[in-house]
Amino acid sequence: MRDGFIKIAAGTPALNVADCAFNARSCLDLIRQGEAQGIKVLCLPELCLTGYTCGDLFLQDTLLQGAEDALAHLLAETAGTDMLLVAGLPVRYRCKLFNCAAVLCRGRLLGLVPKLNLPNYTEFYEARWFSSGRELGEAGVSLPFAGQSTTLSPNLLFSCESLPGLIVGVEICEDLWVADTPSTRLALGGATLILNPSASDETVCKDAYRRTLLTATSGRLVCGYVYADAGWGESSTDLIYAGHSMVAENGVILAERRFGTGLTLSELDLQKLAHERQRMSTYPADSAHFTTVPFSLNWEETVLTRPVPKNPFVPAGHGDRAARCQEILTLAALGLKKRLAHTGARTAVVGLSGGLDSTLALLITARAFDLLGRDRKDILAVTMPCFGTTSRTKSNAEVLAERVGAALKIIDIGPAVQVHFRDIDQAMDDFSVTFENGQARERTQVLMDLANQTGGLVIGTGDLSELALGWATYNGDHMSMYAVNAGIPKTLVRHLVAYAADEAQARDGRLTAVLRDILDTPVSPELLPPKEGEIAQKTEDLVGPYELHDFFLYYAVRWGFSPRKVYRLARYALEDTYDRATILKWLKNFYRRFFAQQFKRSCLPDGPKVGSVTLSPRGDWRMPSDASASLWLAELEGLE
Repeated sequence: MRDGFIKIAAGTPALNVADCAFNARSCLDLIRQGEAQGIKVLCLPELCLTGYTCGDLFLQDTLLQGAEDALAHLLAETAGTDMLLVAGLPVRYRCKLFNCAAVLCRGRLLGLVPKLNLPNYTEFYEARWFSSGRELGEAGVSLPFAGQSTTLSPNLLFSCESLPGLIVGVEICEDLWVADTPSTRLALGGATLILNPSASDETVCKDAYRRTLLTATSGRLVCGYVYADAGWGESSTDLIYAGHSMVAENGVILAERRFGTGLTLSELDLQKLAHERQRMSTYPADSAHFTTVPFSLNWEETVLTRPVPKNPFVPAGHGDRAARCQEILTLAALGLKKRLAHTGARTAVVGLSGGLDSTLALLITARAFDLLGRDRKDILAVTMPCFGTTSRTKSNAEVLAERVGAALKIIDIGPAVQVHFRDIDQAMDDFSVTFENGQARERTQVLMDLANQTGGLVIGTGDLSELALGWATYNGDHMSMYAVNAGIPKTLVRHLVAYAADEAQARDGRLTAVLRDILDTPVSPELLPPKEGEIAQKTEDLVGPYELHDFFLYYAVRWGFSPRKVYRLARYALEDTYDRATILKWLKNFYRRFFAQQFKRSCLPDGPKVGSVTLSPRGDWRMPSDASASLWLAELEGLE
């Protein structure tokens, strides 16, 4: 449970209709399996101790007593089990019968939560046997059940004392499908995890709707959601039950099982949910409408099995990648389209280096011109070779401009930089930061002056990863008149250019070829002289792999995770590529640079936000330039 992770599961046991003793044993089998796998919260299906399809047998005293005895057996057998459990059964109170979820922990019956919304249509006739929990009133009732005294109420929340972020609410099957769901109230009351014991029949394509419903609910409520569905063993007289169980978190399905029995498990990240709710600020601090029942679980290290992508900014599937890349390119182009139209700019000036970032900026600019119905010849692509430029990148820049249809201008800035170095007494063999930044600032000056000459805008090429690390020359490539790449991290830049190469294959083989060669070129600012004609200065050798830095950026900024947790996730997701020492080394570098370079981000030009992370000082990231990184770095030192 360290770092806010807790292992949760939905269980679908094999059942015999109306055989309560068998069903209790089957549930216990799943509980024991879950215990061996470290599960701390387990939800079992609706009416699992009797079977959902008992029909008029629910009116039989024998079945009702059998269900109560089965629950008493579960309580006795789980007295030493470190797990919060939910199991469904019918509960009689006075002359009414309620479809309930029993919530138990360490042999204690914490409460009985009744179903509120009873279907009474087509294939479901629950209202024939059961009453809605609304009849119990807000406070509910106290009653003896299964050998213990407990509360039967729809307004119960279960709070873990040993893990304060874990607050559990329960709704039952149909409760999820109605307009005013109990889970909405429960989440507003503080619940971070909703458990749903369910018995939803299976028909063609119903699984897709169920999945959409669960995804949307967990996202809308910013919560974890466990949906435990009845499966094999329910009566097949008229309906089929497929055991479609799911575990979701904040709009993402973490685990799913269909057509079978067993456990569907993953890990809930309570810190992630708390951060998102805090950021959104739409949840009340407390609600007086619930009775909170405490329970406790042992504090243990949670073994992770949940998906943690290596490249969180990059779409996973090939089909998804194409649609996502198309959308990102369009969004960025729409931002530039508006800026060009609003300013009446006659041209767009792009500094073209033959590298990834300037390539993407040119592709976005071309798309913006297409959206405006303007001739791409009004795009001025400027390549400015200097001391570190190789023939490969210069040639790629020239070919790229020609294939895109932009006007190309080649300006050798070497002589101008040499004059400047003489003016400030900078030796040509002193390859210091002045040697590098002098070239970057000269290029920016040329672009700005050309924009003035042509009535245009300078299009920025720096990406989100460079902004995070401060890998830009202040008032050099750091500055532009509209920064189209500002919301796009380096790992995504690469995929966007690769997508453009694939898309161009059928119509322009030369464009595809040059884009693929640019993808194969090492990332470099090319500010130091080449060695034997090859790039001498490789960015990732100096600041670290962008794959790592983008991972750090996503979890540190988007989710506010501590350095320790970012390190843990990086090891889990990337340790097959990078050893622990390498991950820790570059994580320290990330935090050092992220804090030290905020002054560059405090005066960024405008640029479009296209994803969930941006570092614009006017929007998503507001941080003083004088903030200290000492707390974050001290935590990392402790990890060694």
